Amino acid sequence: MAAVRHLVLVLGDQLDLQAAAFDGFDNAQDAVWMAEVAEESTHVWSAQQRIALFLAAMRHFADALREAGRPLHYRRLDEPGNRGQLAEELRATLAALKPQRVLMTAPGDWRVWQSLKAVVAAAGLTLEVCEDRHFFNTVREFAAYAKGRKGLRMEFFYREMRKRHGVLMQHGQPVGGQWNFDADNRESFGAKGPGLLPPRATFEPDDITREVLDLVRTRFADHPGRLDSFAWPVTRAQALQAMQAFIADRLPLFGRYEDAMWPGEPWLYHSQLSAALNLKLLNPFEVVHAAEAAYHEGHAPLAAVEGFVRQILGWREYVRGIYWTQMPGYLERNALDAQQPLPDWYWTGDTDMACLRDAITQTLDHGYAHHIQRLMVTGLYALLLGVQPQQVHAWYLAVYVDAVEWVELPNTLGMSQYGDGGLLGSKPYVASGRYIQRMGGPCAQCRYKPAERAGDDACPFTTLYWDFLMRHEAMLAGNQRMVMQLKNLSRLTEAERAAVAERAEAIRQGRVGGAPTVS
Repeated sequence: MAAVRHLVLVLGDQLDLQAAAFDGFDNAQDAVWMAEVAEESTHVWSAQQRIALFLAAMRHFADALREAGRPLHYRRLDEPGNRGQLAEELRATLAALKPQRVLMTAPGDWRVWQSLKAVVAAAGLTLEVCEDRHFFNTVREFAAYAKGRKGLRMEFFYREMRKRHGVLMQHGQPVGGQWNFDADNRESFGAKGPGLLPPRATFEPDDITREVLDLVRTRFADHPGRLDSFAWPVTRAQALQAMQAFIADRLPLFGRYEDAMWPGEPWLYHSQLSAALNLKLLNPFEVVHAAEAAYHEGHAPLAAVEGFVRQILGWREYVRGIYWTQMPGYLERNALDAQQPLPDWYWTGDTDMACLRDAITQTLDHGYAHHIQRLMVTGLYALLLGVQPQQVHAWYLAVYVDAVEWVELPNTLGMSQYGDGGLLGSKPYVASGRYIQRMGGPCAQCRYKPAERAGDDACPFTTLYWDFLMRHEAMLAGNQRMVMQLKNLSRLTEAERAAVAERAEAIRQGRVGGAPTVS
């Protein structure tokens, strides 16, 4: 076996032939290492769609590496003797190849990074981490931006990024005269619904993907979710096609309806590009530039383009900076001391609350839900119920195809569950069932009434909303963004508070909101 100069490690979310770790790669002296292992599907109870997407994309990327002539040491999950852990597979490869240097692009998971770093160190080498060029901002740049600031509000960070990269800027000012068009981007579909929607970009599984789907059905049969609808992009070419379809068909109305929901309609006007971005099949620079070009060409309105750009140039960059500057302690935060267990029906969708049943069933069917379904349906209920944020985090990491810990953890623990006490979000994002009704949730199909906070017909969201305010009233009193909500709370009589508390306790004990009643 020829001596290996550089061994480049590639993880399942680093599928880019132009990654920094490949700079100076010599096909005659260097090699690539990739491994499929059960641990990455079992450290959280990963859903079948998520497992299949990662494995299918990895196997297609392995073919791309071979076509590029790059020597590849690839360990398949179904190979005899697979050790089941990245660390153990790497340990064996290092012992066999004895490379002079080991390199990788910066990973997206603290746990994986620490594990691989320890294995390389035990082999007498240093794991050399190269900058991930799939971001507008480096972690060091974010840390420098954050240093000395009392608050880390995304809006101000986003403005800095717009200025630095010249996105939607003109003569040093934001195009259109304002930074944020959120006020124009909060429409619902109204009583008639969304009407005819543009078709989703789908990709028929090829031989490689079908082989993976069969493997997942067999090996992970007891894992949540279903694979019948699997149609995600798993190659660079497919990801580019999905991006182009979004820009052409959905972007013009993305902004207006980005917060809207409708029963039985999972895709609506959302891009569905986050998985391809997080696997590095797409580069955020090309996505942002494509959206910006759509505005300049008159294809999409400014409010829609700005709202979409903010998700990538602002929010995506911001949560990555939070993750890497706050880990590993960030994972343990629980500012509200929430200790309630996650309801079992989060893994099945077997609840009589129509909005949660709709969102969770969709999630299990497709590995996908848009940001309002995540933040203001599944996430909101867990927050109001008082679920331990680490359990909510594990669920989100398990069920969504775009979930990589650097992006999922801050969104879940910080934004959704307020577990960091306001580091990431300026207030807890709490609302009653009336918000879900207003944004097009399936409330008409539900036995509960969003306007009622107590009694047998009261919507659990509404009951728990008032209960949340009551339980955390003292802590929230110092938050200026909660003034109106607490003022409304102050109008409740002692009898009304007692009725809310009684109903909330019944919900927490599982006597309300469980499986639908069979007639």
